[in-house]
Amino acid sequence: MRVTPKASRNAIGEVVADEQGNGAIKIAVTAVPEKGNANAAVIKLLAKAWRLRKSDMDIVQGSTDRNKTLRITGDGRELLAKLRTFV
Repeated sequence: MRVTPKASRNAIGEVVADEQGNGAIKIAVTAVPEKGNANAAVIKLLAKAWRLRKSDMDIVQGSTDRNKTLRITGDGRELLAKLRTFV
């Protein structure tokens, strides 16, 4: 994910290539990047959009960086079915 904090609105954007050429979803949140507020806003936004529980998501890399790696726990088949419309 490529996160933009302090945006004018919360939004899930398009998939773009990161520095290594891997796909990254652009995410914009209105929260400031202090005390984990932006990270919490990212998880809340994605959980609502993807109809998943917030507790099933965790930022495993990049908690203080704009580039983040998200781990989603759960049944792989169910997750793939829910996320297929976004990728």
